[in-house]
Amino acid sequence: MKLVTYIDPAVKERRVGILKDEFVIDLNRAYVALLVKRGEAEVPYRLAQVLAPTDMIEFLRGGERTLQAARETQEYAGKLLEEEGVVEGPNGEMASYELGKVEIKAPIPRPGKIVHTAGNFREHAKEAQKAGWEFPIPQWISFLKNPDAVIGPDESVVYPRYTKELDYELEMGIVIGSKCKDVTPEGAWNCIAGYTIFNDITARDIQRIEMKNGLLNLGKNMDTFAPLGPCIALKDEIEDPHKLKMELRVNGEPRQQSGTWNLSVAIPEIISRYSVITLYPGDIVTTGTVSGVAAFRDDPFRYYLKAGDVIEAEIEKIGILRNTVIAEEKAKEIKPPVPMS
Repeated sequence: MKLVTYIDPAVKERRVGILKDEFVIDLNRAYVALLVKRGEAEVPYRLAQVLAPTDMIEFLRGGERTLQAARETQEYAGKLLEEEGVVEGPNGEMASYELGKVEIKAPIPRPGKIVHTAGNFREHAKEAQKAGWEFPIPQWISFLKNPDAVIGPDESVVYPRYTKELDYELEMGIVIGSKCKDVTPEGAWNCIAGYTIFNDITARDIQRIEMKNGLLNLGKNMDTFAPLGPCIALKDEIEDPHKLKMELRVNGEPRQQSGTWNLSVAIPEIISRYSVITLYPGDIVTTGTVSGVAAFRDDPFRYYLKAGDVIEAEIEKIGILRNTVIAEEKAKEIKPPVPMS
């Protein structure tokens, strides 16, 4: 199952949807319709708010109860789409939309925290060394990424006036589904809800200055520097998360090509390592990036991002996260995002 956060066209609010082929099924409304059809609940709308919430973090907090409701909803609504081409709530509310007719947002619009890993793809460390990057990239470098920097698919990465070296970093985001603390690698699987795509946008010139002082902050954390999405592929969607192709393209040109099989540490080891701090549903832990970033190429300024560039970050079985780079001056013309419901 793949879950998205989308903007309901009628009420202009963020809601959880199930991605089914070329449709988005509204989880909450379709589940209400299922409850009414079964005749199992005297107050179906109230029960659906608990078992099929409209907010993604609330959904993840529900654990197995909400997952089971989502599975039942997907089966019920999927059959309706095949037979009738539409899903409606019990009072005629729209509960399905064609994918191209709704706005898809970051699946978790504001994660609780983003624990960023660096150095776990050793190919990235090797390319840095070959390029003469001033700072070593040992395994298990970590830092917190700013949750307020999150943007979703088709939203704009703002090129700040403070940098001349804007770079991309394709990573997989591991979505935490249950609270965990000091878990073993074996136990870590139970803490994972699913996977998404993460692009660690970086201002290399700022990063370089900060790292001379042992810091890693503004170069990674400016507004819009955390594209995320387009969905959460739940664990049942991906048989083995260590066998996924990864590719990042800029204006159609492949820049990063690798796969999760090149991780030097397994995904449950990553979660176990960072569970020294309590991880909560809706937190995201990243894998680190693969080789091919602009900064470590022979002619980096040819490859650094520019205003107008279209970035496509793709991971097999998850999807494509597409974002366009715009200059900071143009960013002021963009309408503010829809507020959280």
